[in-house]
Amino acid sequence: MEEACEVLAGHGSDAKLIAGGQSLVPMMAMRLIRPAVLVDIGQLAALSFIAIEADAVRIGAGTRQAAIERDDELAGAVPLLRQALEWVGHVQTRNRGTIGGSLVHADPSAELPLAAVMLDATLSLQGQGAATRRERAREFFSGPMSTNINPEECLTELRFPRWPGAYVGSAFDEVSIRHGDFALVSACAQLALDRSGRCSRAALAIGGAGPVPLDMSDAVSDLVDSFVAAADIERAAEQAAQRLEPPADLHASAEYRRALARVLAMRVLALARERARPAASATGGGGARQRSEGH
Repeated sequence: MEEACEVLAGHGSDAKLIAGGQSLVPMMAMRLIRPAVLVDIGQLAALSFIAIEADAVRIGAGTRQAAIERDDELAGAVPLLRQALEWVGHVQTRNRGTIGGSLVHADPSAELPLAAVMLDATLSLQGQGAATRRERAREFFSGPMSTNINPEECLTELRFPRWPGAYVGSAFDEVSIRHGDFALVSACAQLALDRSGRCSRAALAIGGAGPVPLDMSDAVSDLVDSFVAAADIERAAEQAAQRLEPPADLHASAEYRRALARVLAMRVLALARERARPAASATGGGGARQRSEGH
């Protein structure tokens, strides 16, 4: 990693990192970008791991999306990641694509950046001289295909907090022209309930309706201390939709995207409520585990 960061620092904006290549190579093929230097980090073992801990899950930025999708213990600890990956491209792209590559690519319609924002993930960024800094996913994205990463930095690790509580449920849904295409609008939600069924925590995020993945947790704050009835969900989804300023293009108007956002918000909130379950039984007791993922 130190060598990779040195090369990046030496070439500045003329250099690009490549791991899975599922975002970078198509952009190069369409001549949208033309880096003079490619730095291949796809075989760095230090970037490929999944560590499940009591209060969080840590994932190396070079971990293949397919490895994350197929890890049952990880799906028990942070189920939203598997739910989001079901919508990412196709099996072939997930076999090569990495979680870090998707976040750094920063497509506002992409599924993994949206999940990272909703879960309030923390990103570790390494620069020249092994200097590491951390940034919240909610502050990492600065615009379409744009992040706050410095030219000499590499995303090395993502940390996803695990929600405490008796019952936790999550859901992800999107609408696209074809499955595997970029989402017109996407949404994900997570709810924590106490043993009586009353909501203790709620989060919602919407993608494809703005320049970056949008954290809409403020719009669902009224769900806290409620029993998350259908009327509560409808009201929260409407509040989220009204806060959006979605773009218009040849695929969808702004009003259509706002209407989609409302419907998808209702769907994921309702499904998250249905899926709420005892966290301990889903994670097998919350012990720590780490292993490297092979290439």
